[in-house]
Amino acid sequence: MVRVLFVCMGNICRSPTAEGVFSSLLSEYSLDDRVFVDSAGTHAYHIGSSPDDRSEQAALRRGVDISRQRARQVVEDDFVNFDYIVVMDQDNLNNLNAIVPTEFRSKLSLFMDYAPHLSGTAVPDPYYGGKRGFESVLDLVEEASEGLVKHIKSKLSNCSCEKL
Repeated sequence: MVRVLFVCMGNICRSPTAEGVFSSLLSEYSLDDRVFVDSAGTHAYHIGSSPDDRSEQAALRRGVDISRQRARQVVEDDFVNFDYIVVMDQDNLNNLNAIVPTEFRSKLSLFMDYAPHLSGTAVPDPYYGGKRGFESVLDLVEEASEGLVKHIKSKLSNCSCEKL
Protein backbone atom coordinates (compact mmCIF):
# COMPACT_ATOMS: atom_id res chain seq x y z
CA MET A 1 0.00 0.00 0.00
CA VAL A 2 1.36 3.39 -1.04
CA ARG A 3 0.63 6.12 1.51
CA VAL A 4 0.19 9.79 0.52
CA LEU A 5 -0.17 12.70 2.94
CA PHE A 6 -1.22 16.16 1.74
CA VAL A 7 -0.12 19.07 3.93
CA CYS A 8 -1.09 22.74 4.23
CA MET A 9 -1.13 25.11 7.19
CA GLY A 10 -4.40 24.44 9.04
CA ASN A 11 -5.76 21.39 7.20
CA ILE A 12 -9.14 22.98 6.46
CA CYS A 13 -8.78 24.30 2.88
CA ARG A 14 -6.07 23.09 0.53
CA SER A 15 -4.96 19.74 1.93
CA PRO A 16 -8.47 18.36 2.55
CA THR A 17 -9.38 19.47 -0.97
CA ALA A 18 -6.32 17.65 -2.30
CA GLU A 19 -7.17 14.55 -0.24
CA GLY A 20 -10.71 14.48 -1.64
CA VAL A 21 -9.82 15.17 -5.27
CA PHE A 22 -6.89 12.74 -5.23
CA SER A 23 -9.01 9.99 -3.60
CA SER A 24 -11.69 10.44 -6.28
CA LEU A 25 -9.08 10.22 -9.01
CA LEU A 26 -7.64 7.05 -7.48
CA SER A 27 -11.08 5.46 -7.82
CA GLU A 28 -11.21 6.43 -11.49
CA TYR A 29 -7.81 4.79 -12.04
CA SER A 30 -8.82 1.72 -9.94
CA LEU A 31 -5.97 2.42 -7.54
CA ASP A 32 -8.02 3.18 -4.43
CA ASP A 33 -7.25 -0.25 -2.99
CA ARG A 34 -3.49 0.30 -3.44
CA VAL A 35 -3.08 3.91 -2.25
CA PHE A 36 -4.01 5.32 1.17
CA VAL A 37 -4.60 9.08 1.36
CA ASP A 38 -4.73 11.48 4.31
CA SER A 39 -4.14 15.16 5.00
CA ALA A 40 -2.74 17.25 7.85
CA GLY A 41 -1.63 20.74 8.76
CA THR A 42 1.66 22.12 9.98
CA HIS A 43 -0.18 24.15 12.66
CA ALA A 44 -2.69 23.12 15.32
CA TYR A 45 -5.18 25.93 14.63
CA HIS A 46 -8.13 23.78 13.58
CA ILE A 47 -7.56 20.28 15.02
CA GLY A 48 -10.82 18.33 14.89
CA SER A 49 -12.58 20.89 12.66
CA SER A 50 -14.39 20.14 9.43
CA PRO A 51 -13.03 21.61 6.21
CA ASP A 52 -13.84 25.27 5.56
CA ASP A 53 -17.42 25.57 4.25
CA ARG A 54 -16.15 27.31 1.12
CA SER A 55 -13.79 24.39 0.40
CA GLU A 56 -16.59 21.91 0.97
CA GLN A 57 -18.98 23.75 -1.35
CA ALA A 58 -16.40 24.25 -4.11
CA ALA A 59 -15.40 20.56 -4.00
CA LEU A 60 -19.04 19.42 -3.93
CA ARG A 61 -19.78 21.47 -7.05
CA ARG A 62 -17.18 19.25 -8.76
CA GLY A 63 -18.59 16.04 -7.32
CA VAL A 64 -16.13 15.62 -4.43
CA ASP A 65 -17.45 15.33 -0.87
CA ILE A 66 -14.86 16.30 1.76
CA SER A 67 -17.36 16.95 4.59
CA ARG A 68 -16.36 13.91 6.67
CA GLN A 69 -12.71 14.91 6.97
CA ARG A 70 -11.39 16.38 10.22
CA ALA A 71 -8.31 18.55 10.60
CA ARG A 72 -5.23 17.19 12.29
CA GLN A 73 -1.65 18.31 12.71
CA VAL A 74 1.36 16.54 11.23
CA VAL A 75 2.95 14.21 13.80
CA GLU A 76 6.39 12.64 13.88
CA ASP A 77 5.05 9.20 12.88
CA ASP A 78 3.80 10.67 9.59
CA PHE A 79 7.39 10.89 8.36
CA VAL A 80 7.78 7.16 8.95
CA ASN A 81 4.34 6.02 7.83
CA PHE A 82 3.86 7.93 4.57
CA ASP A 83 5.70 7.37 1.30
CA TYR A 84 4.77 10.77 -0.15
CA ILE A 85 4.34 13.92 1.93
CA VAL A 86 2.99 16.42 -0.57
CA VAL A 87 3.02 20.05 0.53
CA MET A 88 0.96 22.95 -0.81
CA ASP A 89 3.55 25.74 -0.59
CA GLN A 90 7.13 26.65 0.25
CA ASP A 91 6.35 28.04 3.74
CA ASN A 92 4.79 24.77 4.85
CA LEU A 93 7.59 22.82 3.18
CA ASN A 94 10.06 24.89 5.20
CA ASN A 95 8.07 24.11 8.37
CA LEU A 96 8.31 20.39 7.64
CA ASN A 97 11.98 20.56 6.65
CA ALA A 98 12.67 22.02 10.10
CA ILE A 99 11.24 18.96 11.86
CA VAL A 100 11.66 16.02 9.47
CA PRO A 101 14.34 13.48 10.38
CA THR A 102 17.07 13.59 7.72
CA GLU A 103 16.43 10.05 6.51
CA PHE A 104 12.85 10.97 5.52
CA ARG A 105 13.51 14.33 3.83
CA SER A 106 13.26 12.76 0.36
CA LYS A 107 9.58 11.99 1.02
CA LEU A 108 8.75 15.72 0.99
CA SER A 109 7.70 17.46 -2.22
CA LEU A 110 5.68 20.40 -3.42
CA PHE A 111 2.33 19.40 -4.88
CA MET A 112 2.80 21.62 -7.92
CA ASP A 113 5.93 19.63 -8.84
CA TYR A 114 3.43 17.11 -10.23
CA ALA A 115 2.00 19.74 -12.60
CA PRO A 116 5.17 21.08 -14.24
CA HIS A 117 3.22 22.41 -17.23
CA LEU A 118 1.56 24.98 -14.94
CA SER A 119 3.40 28.07 -13.77
CA GLY A 120 4.06 28.53 -10.07
CA THR A 121 5.20 26.29 -7.28
CA ALA A 122 2.39 26.83 -4.77
CA VAL A 123 -1.26 26.09 -4.30
CA PRO A 124 -2.17 29.48 -2.79
CA ASP A 125 -4.09 29.68 0.48
CA PRO A 126 -7.66 30.78 -0.32
CA TYR A 127 -8.71 31.28 3.32
CA TYR A 128 -8.71 35.09 3.32
CA GLY A 129 -9.86 35.48 -0.25
CA GLY A 130 -13.16 35.21 -2.01
CA LYS A 131 -15.04 32.33 -3.59
CA ARG A 132 -12.87 32.40 -6.74
CA GLY A 133 -9.79 31.46 -4.69
CA PHE A 134 -11.35 28.12 -3.76
CA GLU A 135 -12.16 27.43 -7.41
CA SER A 136 -8.56 28.26 -8.36
CA VAL A 137 -7.30 25.86 -5.68
CA LEU A 138 -9.46 23.13 -7.18
CA ASP A 139 -8.13 23.84 -10.67
CA LEU A 140 -4.53 23.47 -9.44
CA VAL A 141 -5.30 20.45 -7.25
CA GLU A 142 -7.00 18.62 -10.12
CA GLU A 143 -4.01 19.16 -12.41
CA ALA A 144 -1.40 18.20 -9.81
CA SER A 145 -3.47 15.17 -8.73
CA GLU A 146 -3.45 13.86 -12.30
CA GLY A 147 0.34 14.14 -12.35
CA LEU A 148 0.77 12.48 -8.97
CA VAL A 149 -1.59 9.61 -9.83
CA LYS A 150 0.29 8.98 -13.06
CA HIS A 151 3.61 9.11 -11.18
CA ILE A 152 2.43 6.60 -8.57
CA LYS A 153 0.81 4.38 -11.20
CA SER A 154 4.08 4.18 -13.13
CA LYS A 155 5.98 3.38 -9.93
CA LEU A 156 3.51 0.64 -9.05
CA SER A 157 3.73 -0.93 -12.52
CA ASN A 158 7.54 -0.78 -12.56
CA CYS A 159 8.16 -1.95 -9.03
CA SER A 160 7.60 -5.23 -7.29
CA CYS A 161 8.94 -3.85 -4.02
CA GLU A 162 7.06 -2.79 -0.85
CA LYS A 163 8.46 0.76 -0.65
CA LEU A 164 8.52 3.28 -3.46
